[in-house]
Amino acid sequence: MTGSPQASSLNNTQRLMLLLAALILAIVLFVLRGGLNAEAPLDQLARRSLEPDIALANGRPTVIEFYADWCEACRKMAPDMLATEQKTNNKIDIVLVNIDNPRWEELVDRYGVNGIPQLNFFDAAGNPKGESRGVRSPEQLEQLTNALIENQPLPQFAGMGTISNLPDTTLKANNPEPVGPRDHG
Repeated sequence: MTGSPQASSLNNTQRLMLLLAALILAIVLFVLRGGLNAEAPLDQLARRSLEPDIALANGRPTVIEFYADWCEACRKMAPDMLATEQKTNNKIDIVLVNIDNPRWEELVDRYGVNGIPQLNFFDAAGNPKGESRGVRSPEQLEQLTNALIENQPLPQFAGMGTISNLPDTTLKANNPEPVGPRDHG
């Protein structure tokens, strides 16, 4: 025989208590993790991000942010980048490129990414305007994006660089070999 009816009801009471405790724990964890909006700002930006070539060709100024999920500085700046994106009302594209994704290796090499976060700025025609390494404050981000939207020179902050408008002359006319600083041929 299995047990008395009293032992069976005790097991049902225990099961009900465990179920209730699990439900309460699940609700507490759900609330602590942000509820329905559990995505971190960096994840939100990355998921909404356009492909870089589409952003550079759509007639809006573009900011490409090179980042990594493990980068604390990138995570620190993400809420400000998200707020900047929202303030611009689709007048600018903010594109996130994860440097750890092999898909973007060529892009990372093309823009010489050697520190993150790195922001590359482009005008509405997709021409490079400058770059920035390191965390930017909300005020700096606003000044930078406003300058892009208004087609003005970018403000200069520490860690900023400009991009030359000179044509690429690294190849000789009849010789496809790269021309370097020691090439006197």
